[in-house]
Amino acid sequence: MNRDELRALQAPLKQRYRDQPAAALVTLRAEGALGENVTCSVATGRALVEAGLHAATGGSGAFACSGDMLLEALVACAGVTLSAVATALGIEVRGGRLAAEGDLDFRGTLGIGSEAPVGFRQIRLFITIDSDASPGERQKLLELTHRYCVVYQTLRNGVDVQIAYRDPIPARG
Repeated sequence: MNRDELRALQAPLKQRYRDQPAAALVTLRAEGALGENVTCSVATGRALVEAGLHAATGGSGAFACSGDMLLEALVACAGVTLSAVATALGIEVRGGRLAAEGDLDFRGTLGIGSEAPVGFRQIRLFITIDSDASPGERQKLLELTHRYCVVYQTLRNGVDVQIAYRDPIPARG
């Protein structure tokens, strides 16, 4: 996709959202089903992912770790955002790689002492691109990727997350 194609694709959406701001509000959903051996199957839209305990909490390592999935979501979102920004700015990017890593203290999730927090202490995202872009263009790509990456902004700024029970699932019969 080139710059003109992207702009043509997004122009009617941008105009609609300017004219009707409520049309831009979309609720994304994810669902999972509890499985055997402390697992949860999550439909990703392209495949079914079976998540389980990380080896550091007693898992076998045979299932996806939700912490890894969070980092993968960050890499995916930042990669798509960077590509879209480069396309919109007319900066040729021949290829690239993104890598995310995060530090966890598993004492927190295992409930061992109150001094260890539950969750990532720090997450780092590394981006390497193959491009003839100038240092200024590369900086602009990085700045706009930060600004427009949904997952990065959500992690960076936090969001209100609520957990609640829904009506019980009907009994199988």
